[in-house]
Amino acid sequence: MKQMNDTFLRAARGEQTDYTPVWYMRQAGRSQPEYRKIKEKYSLFEITHQPELCAYVTRLPVEQYDVDAAILYKDIMSPLPSIGVDVEIKSGIGPVIDNPIRTTADVEKLGEINPEQDVPYVLDTIKLLTQEQLSVPLIGFAGAPFTMASYMIEGGPSKNYNKTKAFMYAEPQAWFALMDKLAAMTITYGKAQIKAGASAFQIFDSWVGALNVQDYRTFIKPVMERIFNELKEENVPLIMFGVGASHLANEWHDLPIDVVGLDWRLPIKEARERGISKTVMGNLDPAILLAPWDVIEEKAKEILDQGKDLSHIFNLGHGVFPQVNPDTLKRLAAFVHEYSAR
Repeated sequence: MKQMNDTFLRAARGEQTDYTPVWYMRQAGRSQPEYRKIKEKYSLFEITHQPELCAYVTRLPVEQYDVDAAILYKDIMSPLPSIGVDVEIKSGIGPVIDNPIRTTADVEKLGEINPEQDVPYVLDTIKLLTQEQLSVPLIGFAGAPFTMASYMIEGGPSKNYNKTKAFMYAEPQAWFALMDKLAAMTITYGKAQIKAGASAFQIFDSWVGALNVQDYRTFIKPVMERIFNELKEENVPLIMFGVGASHLANEWHDLPIDVVGLDWRLPIKEARERGISKTVMGNLDPAILLAPWDVIEEKAKEILDQGKDLSHIFNLGHGVFPQVNPDTLKRLAAFVHEYSAR
């Protein structure tokens, strides 16, 4: 096993580091020419079902950009087929589900995940990476119950989540039953990833910003507390992230997590003023990566200056998108390391 650079893990735990660690959400994939070549031959699901290939895709950005963490290449939809949800990733659309949840009976039909039987390829990829290939920590991840439920109820991506929210308001009993099933899946799946070798775990609640604070507290927070409390037993740093959810940042801070992920809408300085004292992760607007280098550098400096007094992990406020030049990501990682060196 290679010598581990644990800067990311120490920052996540709030410990002093020699520099601000950096990694990028969606760093594995879409903007890399090597990945695009692989995608000409294989779909996302096909890549994730081949541990050697999936490990290569996960490892590639670490080697190319010199980032301080890897994130497992897979999709938040990966565990759903094992509980009885037919999901297909359609090009240009995203995840599409042919049997959406409509009733309590639909919720009751959902099964349980057995990771060793249902997603052995995910665990094999993690073992391959952490036992032989990586010199940085590997982040495992899962989708949060609200975001997973939104796909399962809407039948695919949505702009307003009207069906999801209507189900939540009109069928609270069925809603909480669905949250419980998805929490159980997330906990079992997360623990299996950590047992296989993931050294940190991130929950993506991509669409929960669609809810107001009161509804979050009523319908979502209890299930998130359950998930994180159970994952806490695994003794790895836990990260929470969502998009367009700045109004929920303090709610996340209350959860038993180590790192609060911020998108670009909430400056780190403002988050600190609001009382967020845990390690923060973020939060360069990914669109800035298409700007001239001097603009990128200026914005990165601003974020690093705001994050320097307390623990900070540099990242984007959302994922890398296909038009980003890989050389820009490499240059930015080097700049973050150099500028923040203490």
